[in-house]
Amino acid sequence: MKVLMKGNEALAEAAIRAGCKHFFGYPITPQTELAAYMSKRMPKIGGTYLQAESEVAAVNMVLGAAAAGVRAMTSSSSPGISLKSEGISYMAGSDLPALIINVQRGGPGLGGIQPSQADYWQATKATGHGDFQILVFAPSTVQEMVDLVSAAFDAADRWRMPAMILADGMLGQMMEPVTLPEEDGKPLPEKDWSASGHQGKREHHIINSLYLTPDKLEDLVVERYQRYEQVKAQEQRAEEYLCQDADLVVVAYGASARVARSAVNQAREQGIKAGLLRPVTLWPFPTGALQKAAGRAKAFLTVEMSMGQMVDDVKLAIDCRVPVHFFGRTGGIIPTPAEVLGEIEKLA
Repeated sequence: MKVLMKGNEALAEAAIRAGCKHFFGYPITPQTELAAYMSKRMPKIGGTYLQAESEVAAVNMVLGAAAAGVRAMTSSSSPGISLKSEGISYMAGSDLPALIINVQRGGPGLGGIQPSQADYWQATKATGHGDFQILVFAPSTVQEMVDLVSAAFDAADRWRMPAMILADGMLGQMMEPVTLPEEDGKPLPEKDWSASGHQGKREHHIINSLYLTPDKLEDLVVERYQRYEQVKAQEQRAEEYLCQDADLVVVAYGASARVARSAVNQAREQGIKAGLLRPVTLWPFPTGALQKAAGRAKAFLTVEMSMGQMVDDVKLAIDCRVPVHFFGRTGGIIPTPAEVLGEIEKLA
C-alpha cells in the first residue's frame, strides 16, 4: 500500500523498518522533520532518540552505539555535517558501520536553507581527515530514499564502514507516494567484532582508531584500501535512460536528475539523441556505466546544483575520451528543464 510522505519523514520511517532503533541528532533546516519524526517514533518501539547538545556530540554518540554493534544513525544538513566530520573519520578509522544522512542546503558557511548539491566533494573526497572513504548513496525520489536507507545500512554492515545518504532540501521537503517495506522482525546479522560485553565467554573487543606505531597504522590503512577495491567492484549503482543510441549523455544525480530527465525527453521530441546517466552511488562512483556510455557518446553534459563538483569524476571515469561539459546553478537555485534543454541544444 502506498502512503503519501514527506522525504525527511520517509527517511526516518525507512531507517526504523531497516532495524535502526538508535538515533542521535541536532536540529537544522532543511532536515529537522527527520529528527522530529524520530522523536515521536523511537519511544514507541523501545528505541533511543536523543537530541544532543551539538552536532559533535551527536556523531560521537553514533560512534559509541555502532561500537556496541547496533544500527545507529544521525542526520543533519551541510554545515552540521562539517561539524560531524571528525566523528565520521573516527568511525572510519575504527571500521564502524553507521548511517549519516545529509539533506543538503546552500553554502559555503551558513549559506541558505534552499536545496543544493555543493557537498559532493565533502561526501566523496573529504568527509574527514585521513585516508578513508565512505559509501555515498544519492536518491532522486522519495521512494528511492526509502529503498536506499536499507541498502545503505546493509552495505555499511557488509563492509564495516560508514554510509551516507546524500539528499537535498528539495527531496527532503517534497511529498510523494511511497511503498514502505514490511517490518519482518528478522534479527540483524551478528557483529562478532562488537564491544557489547563478553560475559566471560570471549576475549575483550577494543574499538579504537589510535595507533602510535606507524607500521601498524600503515598496515591497517592499506588493508582498508584493499577492501575499498572490493567495494568498487561490487557496489557501483547507476540508472541509464535512453542511453542506447545517445550522442549526448547528460550525467546528473539526485534532484538534478529529475530536471535532466525532463530536458532529455524534450530533446528527444526535437530529434536530438540525448540520454541520461544517473549515478546512484557517488562513492563508489559508477565508472563502469560511464565507460560503457563513452564508447558510443560524442559528448557528456553534467548537470548539478553546484559549481561543477562532479565534473572531474566524470572526466576521470571516461579517461577524457570525449568532451565533458557542465551546466549548473548554485546558492540554492534549482535548474529548470528549459535551461538544461538550452544547453543540450547548444551542444547538439
